[in-house]
Amino acid sequence: MMLVTLYSRQNCELCDEAQADLEALQKEIPHKLVLVDVDKDPALKEAYGEKVPVVETGPYTLEAPFDAVKLKMTLGAARDRNEQLADDKQHQKKVARGQKKSAADRISLWFADHYLALLNSLILLYVGLPFLAPVLMNAGLDGAARPIYAVYGAVCHQLGYRSWFLFGDQAAYPREAAGVDGLETFGAVTGISEGGGGAELLEARRFIGNEQVGYKVAYCERDVAIYAAMLLFGLIYLVTNRRIPSLPWYIWIVIGIAPIGIDGFSQLFSQIPSWPLWEYRESTPLLRTLTGGLFGFTTAWFGFPLVKETAEDARLLVTRKLARLQQEGTD
Repeated sequence: MMLVTLYSRQNCELCDEAQADLEALQKEIPHKLVLVDVDKDPALKEAYGEKVPVVETGPYTLEAPFDAVKLKMTLGAARDRNEQLADDKQHQKKVARGQKKSAADRISLWFADHYLALLNSLILLYVGLPFLAPVLMNAGLDGAARPIYAVYGAVCHQLGYRSWFLFGDQAAYPREAAGVDGLETFGAVTGISEGGGGAELLEARRFIGNEQVGYKVAYCERDVAIYAAMLLFGLIYLVTNRRIPSLPWYIWIVIGIAPIGIDGFSQLFSQIPSWPLWEYRESTPLLRTLTGGLFGFTTAWFGFPLVKETAEDARLLVTRKLARLQQEGTD
């Protein structure tokens, strides 16, 4: 029999009228009516509190105000659809899944409740492990540190002159071309050529450090800034109880993507041999940190609220299903 769910609340005249109209349609369009009080669940109250009565049947949703004629048309469309899909096995499996609480429902509810803690924990882990590598190297635990460098080497260039260092004389050793006053250059302290050729790049990538210069973090300065800024926004989002709306996409592009793109690509293209458009340039640790931080923070600002919307949509779908199943069980 066709299932019809009426979302309503106590002391609601329109809800009572909708229930009476549905009951009057029983002979003409037989259906099983399930009544769900939206005030008994916060998610349902937030979703339907200002809209009740709301009627759902199959893929059709009818929100107040509506009359008996519109209600009849909606139920008729649902009945016709059910008849057309009567022999569709996939549809029957979907209907059967809707009659019981599944593992997917439990996972959806768990994710809706814990998605922010999960995201922050994953980012914290991703940010923290690269800093553990130089700590292990400094402690003489090379065998434990090198797998971390190897894993992050798959997603980062790990060039020594674009990385942070711990336990050494300086926090960074930029190229001479970066023009950073007060810091010894990478080539001067390591003896590795800064020419930029294939062999030099590979040597700068492989260089982990030593007792004098310290040991490099397992991913570059820009990546450190990106993921640390994402974690910072995640913590702010948590403290503000996830009330921050998503950053408009055009602001994300202008403030987050454009600066890092200009800094990164202008550096890349300028270092192509015989590049005619602008002079050779090497970005600085400060500029990489600034552009990476802007990108990471705005990306999280754009994306975290969208994840929240997805989680809330999933929670609402499961909550509606469970409320209906609970009500069916009490009928």
